[in-house]
Amino acid sequence: MTDLFAPLQSLKLGDWFKLICGASFQHLPAVRSLTLAYTLAGADCIDVAADPAVIAAAQAGLKVAKTLATDAQKRGFGYKGNSPFLMVSLNDGEDPHFRKAEFNPTECPTDCPRPCERICPAQAIVFNNVKENFSGVISEKCYGCGRCIPVCPYGIIDTASYMSTPEAIAPLVISTGIDAVEIHTKVGRLTEFEQLWQAISPWADQLKLLAISCPDGEGMIDYLKAVYDLIAPLKSALIWQTDGRPMSGDIGDGTTIASVKLGQKVLAAKLPGYVQLAGGTNSYTVAKLKAMGLLKEAREQGEGSKGENFSPLPPAPCPSASIAGVAYGSYARVLLSPILEQLENKEVNNTNVQANLHLEENDVLLWQAVKLAHSLVSQIKSQQER
Repeated sequence: MTDLFAPLQSLKLGDWFKLICGASFQHLPAVRSLTLAYTLAGADCIDVAADPAVIAAAQAGLKVAKTLATDAQKRGFGYKGNSPFLMVSLNDGEDPHFRKAEFNPTECPTDCPRPCERICPAQAIVFNNVKENFSGVISEKCYGCGRCIPVCPYGIIDTASYMSTPEAIAPLVISTGIDAVEIHTKVGRLTEFEQLWQAISPWADQLKLLAISCPDGEGMIDYLKAVYDLIAPLKSALIWQTDGRPMSGDIGDGTTIASVKLGQKVLAAKLPGYVQLAGGTNSYTVAKLKAMGLLKEAREQGEGSKGENFSPLPPAPCPSASIAGVAYGSYARVLLSPILEQLENKEVNNTNVQANLHLEENDVLLWQAVKLAHSLVSQIKSQQER
């Protein structure tokens, strides 16, 4: 088996782990550090914005991880030098993952308690930022969760949504080594999905993985079946991402329930491909899946699932019998935010540093970050004995 297809083995074994950096998250230092830490912790896929600069930042993190593989193994982490799949996202219509908050800070009354600043999980809203002499939304840090909108006492926060263009993504896939694409869709948008798929199809065969992300809605299963009819046959592996409660995993344990329930619903439909949870996933998710018997047991592994007999390409699509993996977004990012904030503060306080400090340049913070990332990755990886 080649390193290139190691992530597909995780899908087959049912212990797939995906890090979602965010379809509209463009803070390059954080993307680089998150990619590095979660790769060393054993992640199978890194999902980033379809932006050349963001892709380059993630690839830089992957490159550094290769040089630290031996050290990671000595420390007991799951990384074996295999590169995770690098994924970018597209949308066929308006979607909360493809938006950013915006407001004019001059309209904020001076006596406002600024609840937006406190509630922002990405620390994207600042007032009188000393480093950059700036107030408002730091666009590259905002990933569109929308939590600031309802808490604004004056209702002046809005969002700017955008559509991704497949014509712009195609060169990224062809020239930059993108392994996977995720399409965000919604029940009722079959015409829009078909238009997007027609634009993608000429280069879709170069992908190793296609993911379809869809929130719940009336007629969802019939919609997903219609989507499958449009994209079949596929040369790549296929994931159905069940977007239970988007961008909410860091709020509390209750958010994972929606994701698990939606996963059950899609599993019961016996759609061809793998089922992977997202939207509300956090440290409670794997425990919930285990308790409900929705994860594949290690004893179910076939003899040919690893080693030389493992096929690098997926077999003909067949329905999943269990949840194949979990994707973590806001929870995974917030988990590492104290480390990334320390790194950023070190850069600010050191006047001799002219550029962003890289995580690997601070040995203590690096392995603290990997340890935190591993605490999440290992929850699902412990399902299988490699």
